[in-house]
Amino acid sequence: MEQLPRKEHPQPQWQRKNWESLNGTWEFAFDFGKSGLERDWQNRAHLDQEILVPFCPESQLSGIGYTDFMPAVWYKRTIQITEEQLQEEVRLHFGAVDYASQVFINGQSVGTHTGGYASFSFDISDYLTVGENSLTVYVEDDNRTGRQAKGKQSSLYYSHGCDYTRTTGIWQTVWLEFLPKKSIKAVKFYPNVAESRVTIDAQVTGRGTLTAQVTYQGNPCGEASVQLSSHGYLDIPLAETHLWEVGKGRLYDVLLTFEEDQVESYFGLREVSLEENKFLLNGQPVFQRLVLDQGFYPEGIYTANDDAMLKRDIELSLAAGFNGARLHEKAFEPRFLYHCDQAGYLVWGEMANWGLDISSYSAIADFLPEWSSLVKRDFNHPAIITWCPFNESWDYENRRQKNELLEMIYETTKSLDPTRPCIDTSGNYHVITDIYDVHDYAQDVDVFKEHFTGEKQTNGVFWDEHDARQTYKGEPFCVSEYGGIKWDPSEQTEKSWGYGETPKTEEEFYARYKGLTEVLLNHPQIFGFCYTQLYDVEQEKNGLYYYDRTPKFDMTRIKEINQQKAKIEEVPES
Repeated sequence: MEQLPRKEHPQPQWQRKNWESLNGTWEFAFDFGKSGLERDWQNRAHLDQEILVPFCPESQLSGIGYTDFMPAVWYKRTIQITEEQLQEEVRLHFGAVDYASQVFINGQSVGTHTGGYASFSFDISDYLTVGENSLTVYVEDDNRTGRQAKGKQSSLYYSHGCDYTRTTGIWQTVWLEFLPKKSIKAVKFYPNVAESRVTIDAQVTGRGTLTAQVTYQGNPCGEASVQLSSHGYLDIPLAETHLWEVGKGRLYDVLLTFEEDQVESYFGLREVSLEENKFLLNGQPVFQRLVLDQGFYPEGIYTANDDAMLKRDIELSLAAGFNGARLHEKAFEPRFLYHCDQAGYLVWGEMANWGLDISSYSAIADFLPEWSSLVKRDFNHPAIITWCPFNESWDYENRRQKNELLEMIYETTKSLDPTRPCIDTSGNYHVITDIYDVHDYAQDVDVFKEHFTGEKQTNGVFWDEHDARQTYKGEPFCVSEYGGIKWDPSEQTEKSWGYGETPKTEEEFYARYKGLTEVLLNHPQIFGFCYTQLYDVEQEKNGLYYYDRTPKFDMTRIKEINQQKAKIEEVPES
């Protein structure tokens, strides 16, 4: 029997008992001419190749390993449905499919989706019959159009610089869910730390009683019920107070019941806020010691080989003395966020904005629906402490960005989630932001120090190489990219990419790393940093770990540097 890849539940914060993974071997076909729809391939009996889902066809793990451009691809498999299952709603879920997809059941289209990162689903009940049914997925993908948010996927044939192997098609788990006709649609958790309680904002389909039972490590902590027909609220005082803190992912379990439907979920009792120049977690200042995590894997590219690999990256970061990560130019899968929640690991929720033509207002239509969907999907993860829809919004082909576009996305994000800070575009070019962050890859420690303590300070307080395009207005300040020190002793070739000259010895590396990091730790107004990066990715050789996650350096020394007390954490004398 085939061993099921990525067999764990893909969304631990929203689990029903009645679900079935569709990962495994599917039929597969290339459609280089994008003519399959015209040729009625949705009704084709068989496709000519096989692929292991959920791994993209570019990856080794997929069994395909084709890395050239694929304008369109097809997937096909059969699913077995019982008469009992057809009495309920059968919902087909996709974790993520890059980029534009159309789904067919028994040759009939059940829906389309655009966007390579957000999850989506369809009610396929009316298209199914008892017994064997065909499921076919058509996907188009071209990241060279200016209308796709591609992130770090290369738009050239080869990987280059800080762009890597592309991902096409299905790259997260596909699964079926069997729901009663009356079901829970979605909930949002609003924790209140001061009063030790949680408010639940709930949406349901149908009329009935919604009950929420909260426990902590099996101990009952509160329960409430409410009659509702589509939308309502529950307010639950908590009998025990356990704060979600850095390194302590204390999670409350929640069992939601609505008539015959049950969903298992969880939340963390925590609040984030900004005060003057500080980031506060539960009202206490926390220095963000973050590392850049790009979410790439040698064999699976965008998809980790297994669940343990997701968890391992967090452990590697903690071993190096970081307390969180910027999840960079990629919306990470909910399963990774689950492990962050459990570990008390701080993360920025980002999106893969590179490749999008933000000199055109049409970018709103290509970006905002998917970004809004991701904010809604990941709202309840306590590990996410900041939203960051854009990174380095460089002008597109020498055409200036539309500032109104960034402002609209910021305002929409704040309306969807007023509980977290939002950075409009990390690094450049800020338009409206809760946090002012800069990227600084100066390698000379004295030059780097001068940027933040010397005469080169501009905008009243801080150095900013883009001060002609953006203005510091007194927001809380951090350096969200720095370092990136190239280290590639095995190759030392021109193909290797990183910042600055490679240190001649390990001791020279430690000295540079320590010098750069201490500039930020010792600044009384900087609340956090993010070092580039956790591990190498393909030709980019500036990780603290190699691409296979083996360490380059003595992590006890790196940890010792990172965990020095920051100046901003000190309590001023009264």
